[in-house]
Amino acid sequence: MLGASAGSKPEPDFPELGIELKTLPINSQGKVLETTFVSVAPLVGLTGINWQNSWVKKKLTRVLWVPIVSERETPIAERMVASAFIWSPSATEEQSLAIDWQELTDMIVLGEVENIHGKHGQVLQLRPKAANSQAKTKAFNCQGQPFMTLPRGFYLKTHFTQTLLNRYLRIN
Repeated sequence: MLGASAGSKPEPDFPELGIELKTLPINSQGKVLETTFVSVAPLVGLTGINWQNSWVKKKLTRVLWVPIVSERETPIAERMVASAFIWSPSATEEQSLAIDWQELTDMIVLGEVENIHGKHGQVLQLRPKAANSQAKTKAFNCQGQPFMTLPRGFYLKTHFTQTLLNRYLRIN
């Protein structure tokens, strides 16, 4: 309805504007309820990829955040949209994102994808991202042997998005 044309491509939802659209489920007290999906994580073909040309950086360069009060007991039609805001990472935020992205990507390249857990990363994490447990994609183990595993996605941790929400909506 808003004219987002990127779909699932590795570019911002509004490529002409360079803006990614992200909804942010919150409760009535303004607490972020879940991590935020950023992009699918490539598990193969990472030669030449760095933070500057990564899908994650492209998606997070400029984000239109739309907080939605969406507690489970509230029917979808009755959920409220809070004040939306546009955000670009500060130098410090981008550095944190880049460090986490590099750590997680290095682990993938070194064949450690199966050993990545939510504790890795300060603001960005890598988690399974699949419609069901039958969906598999190719990866390599630490001996360089291919195997099939669940697809992974990069997610922003809730404490990071909570900090953004607090700053922009002046929630204490």
